[in-house]
Amino acid sequence: MERRTIGAAALEVGAIGLGCMPMHWAYTGSQQHGDRSLRAAHAALDAGTSLLDTADMYGPFTNELLLGRVLGQRRADVFVSTKCGLLVGDQHIVANGRPGYVRRACDASLRRLQTDVIDLYQLHRADPEIPVEETWGAMAELVAAGKVRALGLCAVGARASRRRSGAHLHESTIRQLERVQQIFPVSAVEAELSVWSPEALERLLPWCEARGIGFLAAMPLGNGFLTGTLTPGQGFEPDDVRARHPRFTAEMMAANQPLVVGLRRIAARHGATPAQVALAWVLSRGRHVVPLPGTKRERWAVENARAAELTLTARDLAEIAELPPVRESWE
Repeated sequence: MERRTIGAAALEVGAIGLGCMPMHWAYTGSQQHGDRSLRAAHAALDAGTSLLDTADMYGPFTNELLLGRVLGQRRADVFVSTKCGLLVGDQHIVANGRPGYVRRACDASLRRLQTDVIDLYQLHRADPEIPVEETWGAMAELVAAGKVRALGLCAVGARASRRRSGAHLHESTIRQLERVQQIFPVSAVEAELSVWSPEALERLLPWCEARGIGFLAAMPLGNGFLTGTLTPGQGFEPDDVRARHPRFTAEMMAANQPLVVGLRRIAARHGATPAQVALAWVLSRGRHVVPLPGTKRERWAVENARAAELTLTARDLAEIAELPPVRESWE
């Protein structure tokens, strides 16, 4: 697989990573099986993927434990990214950016991952009650201590502001980045980017590129919609985030089918799948961009990794640019 270099620390990773959240969090709980997810992680590594992206809140904790089994067998093959800053309760999630907590969270993640160093440690969310500089300073101390190689900031939560225009969607994230850059370099930013959520292209992605910061594209397959494997009105389990997502009502899934049809048309020309075309589009956004498609199945992990072999033509990219914008349930 093609290798890409991200961040001032020149971190080298496979061009397509593996998002591990679906293995233990947010999607179809009845389908979350440890052995299946373990096979998916190994299959992705065998296909050339190296970046495995997780967080201590996934489970919580169980995903790091599973990846610890992978790292215990093949640490040299894995670039591991995990996150801290969110605490999971019975019915709520809260941010915790206190320096003491950050240090304890890192030590706990190291134990679960069965490694002595985390390649990329990301702040999952900033704590509104703690100056982000204090949190970031504690994370920088972890680098100095040799427990972490590089730092990143996760901005996936920007979706909550979807009603705002793309030009303003990530302004608060950029302000945070400008503040923490004064403390210690940011190596990577993780944020949503896909054919149906391109807002990061307007401000956040150029901001990162201008500063040599890697961009980890979360949800590059649109929570599975861009794979073309979902049927409007199919329904989702109550614990699946898509059961409450404004784009996954039966009406909106049907209204947004032209996106999938367009991807299928391009995929047919290349002997590829819609998912591979969607990932190739993300890869085409810049050499500092690494998509993180999430899956818990071996088949999809291999298919996603092979998208790195697909190069879209100017015609393909023009067709994607002309696809109708995604519709929301409030439109």
